[in-house]
Amino acid sequence: MMKRLLLATAVSASFATLAGPVAAQALQERNMPLAIALDIAREGVAACAAQGYNVSVAVVDRAGVLRAFARADNAGPHTVEAARRKAFTSASTRTPTTVIVENVQKNPASAQLVAIDGFLVLGGGVPVKVGNETIGAVGIGGAPGGNLDEACAIAAIAKVESQLK
Repeated sequence: MMKRLLLATAVSASFATLAGPVAAQALQERNMPLAIALDIAREGVAACAAQGYNVSVAVVDRAGVLRAFARADNAGPHTVEAARRKAFTSASTRTPTTVIVENVQKNPASAQLVAIDGFLVLGGGVPVKVGNETIGAVGIGGAPGGNLDEACAIAAIAKVESQLK
């Protein structure tokens, strides 16, 4: 009985030591502001419209939660969910979805990424960064290829680059 009490006390003390200073500090992380999300959504539609593509654009925060959305007048209904899922996939992995597509093709172990709820392993999702920190992502769907969706996403982010500080 005494051994159990000493062991329990030692374990409790260990957890208290580990959790004490860590729990006392609040996390500080940058996130996608609404004004920038709206600008990216508008710029994404405009970038693709200039190429003749009717797309949907979803902008999510760092957790993958939708912040802004825009759909061109003639964009197909399937583009809505495709854009949102591409943005979610990019935000949650902090990686452009074209890179994820390449990784899945090269590495059979990555193939199960498609089974993750909400993921869409197609080009067109791009993380939005401030320095090296991902604050969100943009996903575009509707151009005739993920590489074209991605190009519009990159162009949209470039238009707001001066705000990403």
